[in-house]
Amino acid sequence: MNPPANPSSDPSPDNGRRETENPVTKHPRPKLPDQEQAHPGWTGPMDPPPDHGEDSYRGSGLLEGLSAVVTGGDSGIGRAVCLAFAREGADVLLTHLPEEEKEAAETSRLVEEAGRRAVAVSCDIREEEQCRALVERAVSEFGRINILVNNAAYQMSQPDGIGSITTEQFDRVMKTNLYGMFWLSKMALPHIPEGGSIINSSSVQAYKPSPHLLDYAMTKSAIVAFTQGLAQMVASRGVRVNAVAPGPVWTPLIPATMPDTTEFGKQAPLGRPAQPAEMAPAYVFLASPQASYITAEIVNATGGTPLP
Repeated sequence: MNPPANPSSDPSPDNGRRETENPVTKHPRPKLPDQEQAHPGWTGPMDPPPDHGEDSYRGSGLLEGLSAVVTGGDSGIGRAVCLAFAREGADVLLTHLPEEEKEAAETSRLVEEAGRRAVAVSCDIREEEQCRALVERAVSEFGRINILVNNAAYQMSQPDGIGSITTEQFDRVMKTNLYGMFWLSKMALPHIPEGGSIINSSSVQAYKPSPHLLDYAMTKSAIVAFTQGLAQMVASRGVRVNAVAPGPVWTPLIPATMPDTTEFGKQAPLGRPAQPAEMAPAYVFLASPQASYITAEIVNATGGTPLP
C-alpha cells in the first residue's frame, strides 16, 4: 500500500508563499470545557479533540526502512509519535493497556494508512517478564529495534498533598515510569544496531514540580538522570540516548487524572496546552540521522517555560 499524499497548505494566490501561524492562537486555549474520565482516559470523549497530526504531519523519508517500539502508543503523544514515525517511513510496534485496545487500533490504522507495518501489543510495563516478551516480539517482527521510545507513563493528581499519595499509587507511578523504562532499555539494547537510538519522555515536571504531582515529578527528574547517564554508557557503541521534556499537553491522561481541566495549560507563556502533534517532530528529529551528534540531551518543549 502506498502512503497517502501528504497534507499541504494552499499557497497564497499572489506570491506562492506559505503564511506562518501564530503559536499562541494555533490551537484551543483555556478556558477548556470541564470534563472528567476514568483512568486511563480515552480520546473520543475529549473536548476539544486532540490533534495528533492526522491532517498536518508531512513525512520526508527521515526514518525510511527503520523499526520503532513506542510504549503508550495508543493515544496522546504516543499516537502522534507513531503517526509521524510511520509517515517518515518506519514500521511501528506500539504498546497499550488491555482496556486501550480500541485506542491502539486507531493508532494502528493511522500507521498502516501511511503504508507501514503496525503491531499493537497489550503490555503492562510494570511487569519485567512482559517487558522481556515485548522486546522478543519486536525482534521477531522486525529483526531489530532501531528506535525505542519509552513514553508510557502514569500520574494521578493529589491536591491534598503527600498524605494522600498511597503506597499503591507510589508503586504504580514508579514502576510504570521508571522500572518499565529501565527494563526495556536494558533488554532492547542488544538488539539496537549502530546508529539506533533510545528516546525517553520526561516532562517540565522534572524541573518545575507541581506539588499535586509530587511522585510523578520525581520520576520525570529521574528520567533526565537516566537519559544522560545511559547516553554516556552506550555512546561508544554508536547508540544515542535523548529525552523530550514536554510541558502541558492535551492528552486523555489529563481529564483522567486532573480534578479541573478548564485552566489546563494556561500557565505556559504561550497561554495554552500543546497538542500531541506539536511534540512528535522532536521525537522524529532525535530518532533521525540528522541528530547524529546529539546524545545525552533533553529537548524541552514547554510552550516557553524556561528550564535549566
